Amino acid sequence: MKKRILIVGGVAGGASAAARIRRLDADAEIIMFERGEHVSYSNCCLPYHLSGTVANSDSLVLMSPEMFFKQHEIEVRVLSEVTAISREDKSVTVQNLADGSSYQEHYDKLVLSPGASPILPKSILGIQRPHVFTVRNVRDIKALKDYIDSHKIEKAAVIGGGFIGVEVAENLSLAGIQVSLVEGAPQIMAPFDYDVVQTLHKEMMDNGISLHLSSTLTEVLEDRILIRTQEETSEIKADLVVMAIGVRPEIALASAAGLTIGTTGGVWVNHNYQTSDPNIYAVGDAIESFNRILRQPGRLALAGPAQKQARGAADHIYGKTNENPGFIGSSCIRIFGQNAACTGINERTARDSGISCDFAYVYPTDKVGLMPDCHYMVFKLLFEVPTGRILGAQAVGRGNVDKRIDVIAAVISMGGTLEHVKNLELCYSPVFGTAKDVVNFAAIVGLNILNGVYRQVPVTQVRELAESGAFIVDVREEHEYAAGHLNGSLNIPLSQLKERMNEIPKDIPVYLHCRTGQRSYYAITRLQGRGYKNLYNIAGSFLGISHYEYFNDHAKGRTPILDKYNFT
Repeated sequence: MKKRILIVGGVAGGASAAARIRRLDADAEIIMFERGEHVSYSNCCLPYHLSGTVANSDSLVLMSPEMFFKQHEIEVRVLSEVTAISREDKSVTVQNLADGSSYQEHYDKLVLSPGASPILPKSILGIQRPHVFTVRNVRDIKALKDYIDSHKIEKAAVIGGGFIGVEVAENLSLAGIQVSLVEGAPQIMAPFDYDVVQTLHKEMMDNGISLHLSSTLTEVLEDRILIRTQEETSEIKADLVVMAIGVRPEIALASAAGLTIGTTGGVWVNHNYQTSDPNIYAVGDAIESFNRILRQPGRLALAGPAQKQARGAADHIYGKTNENPGFIGSSCIRIFGQNAACTGINERTARDSGISCDFAYVYPTDKVGLMPDCHYMVFKLLFEVPTGRILGAQAVGRGNVDKRIDVIAAVISMGGTLEHVKNLELCYSPVFGTAKDVVNFAAIVGLNILNGVYRQVPVTQVRELAESGAFIVDVREEHEYAAGHLNGSLNIPLSQLKERMNEIPKDIPVYLHCRTGQRSYYAITRLQGRGYKNLYNIAGSFLGISHYEYFNDHAKGRTPILDKYNFT
């Protein structure tokens, strides 16, 4: 007997499920309902229409209802909202948004992919003003672009420093608009740790974005907004406001139908993406999934996982069991000239979750230094103590950070350790990387830390050390030291260490750094060989200190601890 399968919602989850079902069953009757105008579009490309990178908004639409039917024999009904589910008689109520009429459709199996909606707190005064926008679909981005063009917008405020907020801010800036970004947390891009994200803060500031961190929007006025930072209220000129503080899963339909809602607020599903009703499946941003690193429920609003979930649900409808290991959370972004990527959990999450961990924090080059487009990359590799199990990684740089993070994501998925990463055999050519790749290098550093070969202090503690008069040795060469150094540090170049070793005390802690941490590590091993025991390598060394202190000095108005910053 022919199966009748109804799908609520399109884009990554719903459209992928529909296409997979058709591949599994040539005879199934498949109907997909989408309350918007478009059923399949490139959600992640939406912000790039603002700068003209994606010149025509119509190109954001990937497939029309007519094309769905011609290519896959899938019936797509746009401007059709499923308003209720009757589990008893296996039917849904559909409202035609074009004429207001309603009707019922019966199903054998139902797949829910309603997605998530932008958060718009009602407590913010003026949030309903006509110049306040969100970015969720093609209609939203077209309305936003039309408003910018018709009103000749010069100043805009973006509220929220996550992926959408940052991408919108970047593309508005590239379009010639003066942009202020307001974020309630002390940093943008929450998946990254505070030490790593400073490079992104600097990049945004260098490209004219005004950052207002640890700040919340309180009111939207006609030509400005009011924000609150600690106990102070200030105003920012803005003719346009884009709200991007986050999304919440669309669970109203599922909840009204009596389906179980998980502890994190998403629709509960089992490992085959069945809800508490075995005839109803759910995928995408609306569901509660499983964080395989933290071993607990979690939610992840990304297109890649949604497509995998859709395939798993479709397979199970046709009797194919699904291996569902949960998610690790891999993502990447480009912010002007910097690329950033991360996978797994960050240090903050690990410590908040009670996981014993440590990290390697390195600044290697992304390819051989003789290459003209060689750049430094900040790479942070998080591992469990004492097992060495890889927990996560973050990378920021102008080169291929994504491929390095993809390698770590694969290792995490296989339950790998520092030893596994150290021994990975990766592609090498001077134009692509180094013989000892970034990930190999970070794993070796991590093993040195795990095995007690040397001790490190994080870049976040350098100011405290400098201001307290700690004994800090800079082992760079004299010309490097003259080009910028940590105030109060003693310059003993590695090339002079043997002759000047007597200048370094043995009875107090000594903190060493160079440009990236490699030469100071060499110095530590030589000093240890001469009986020194109280030694610490400063993670990230001068490059890390420069990036970290630059933003904090400018944002907080602090007295610099460096005579000059250096970022190259």
